[in-house]
Amino acid sequence: MDKQTEIELQAAAFRRLQQHLMEDRTDVQNIDMMNLAGFCRNCLSRWYQEAANEKGIEMGKDVARQIFYGMTMDEWKAKHQTDASPEKQAAFKVAFEENVTNKG
Repeated sequence: MDKQTEIELQAAAFRRLQQHLMEDRTDVQNIDMMNLAGFCRNCLSRWYQEAANEKGIEMGKDVARQIFYGMTMDEWKAKHQTDASPEKQAAFKVAFEENVTNKG
C-alpha cells in the first residue's frame, strides 16, 4: 500500500470514529470513556489541535473542540452530558493523571 492511500484510510477511519462518537453514541459519556479507555472526545479534539499546531496552523482548544464536536462544548454538554457520580469523578482524576497529565 502506498503512503497516500494509507493516510486516506487512516483519515477515513478517524472520520468514522468521530461520527460514531458524535452521532451514533452520544449516550456514551466522556468521563466513562476516560475512565475505561484513557481517552475521550476532548482528547481526540486536543490531538487534532496538536496536529494542526504542528503543521503551523494556529488553532485553540475551543476551535478544535467545535470542529470535532460539530458544536460548542456548551451545546454538547446541554444536549448530551449527564451528571457523574462522585465515584466516577474520583476515577476520572486518576485516569486523567495517568493518561493526560503525565503524557505531556
